[in-house]
Amino acid sequence: MKILALFAAAVVLLSSPAAQAIVGGAAPSNEGIGRAVVTIVGSRGNFCSGSLIAPALVLTVAHCVQPGAEYKMVEYDAERKPQLRDVKRIAIHPGFQMQAMLAHRATADVALLQLEIPAKGKTSAMLGAPVPPVSPGGKFTIAGIGVTVRGDGKSGGIVRSAGLVATGKPGSLQIRLVDPATSGSRDGLGACTGDSGGPVFEDQQGAPTIIGVISWSTGPNGSAGCGGLTGVTPLTLYKDWILQTARQWGFAL
Repeated sequence: MKILALFAAAVVLLSSPAAQAIVGGAAPSNEGIGRAVVTIVGSRGNFCSGSLIAPALVLTVAHCVQPGAEYKMVEYDAERKPQLRDVKRIAIHPGFQMQAMLAHRATADVALLQLEIPAKGKTSAMLGAPVPPVSPGGKFTIAGIGVTVRGDGKSGGIVRSAGLVATGKPGSLQIRLVDPATSGSRDGLGACTGDSGGPVFEDQQGAPTIIGVISWSTGPNGSAGCGGLTGVTPLTLYKDWILQTARQWGFAL
């Protein structure tokens, strides 16, 4: 009963309409890339984002689906009423280190979830990797179901997307993104609680392609919070593991 109650609490937090963001005022993204984004809830009351890379296969981050808890996907009907859907199995990249992720250092923050049944009303997205070299100013789009107001779970649950640009020294281990209008120096667009695991897209040959996953965020100037940096784990080093695991589970990507 306790596990069910915690699942229910996570869903309730996501069931109220959101006012604005991915932090900073991003618009809802129900079509296009938003159709690949799903909601994941855990029996400890946490919630994260993920993306469909096959009708019953979800890409997310390792830190969202750690052992010791149960996880489910949330589907919404036409009236936005949530329904919990079972997860058949989970694979976490063996190179993932939680302490590195918590310190905003690069690690294999990648995981896969196989659903019991295909997700309804969703569309799988194309899987890829960043086109090298990734340079400061490179354009990417993030998407997720996270909160629009830090600390207010009821402000999450609606898929939103935002266009951000690379900053610092992006590479194959980690990419840091900022709102081009603020450069991370003041509140702007960026990932927040619940956006972890959401897809990061790059336009490749005219089509949006998932090249990474959202791992962490900061407030302006590296402070605690959201609306500053958005930390991305690129799939450059991990795409082969994703494809191999998918094949073992019977998926041909």
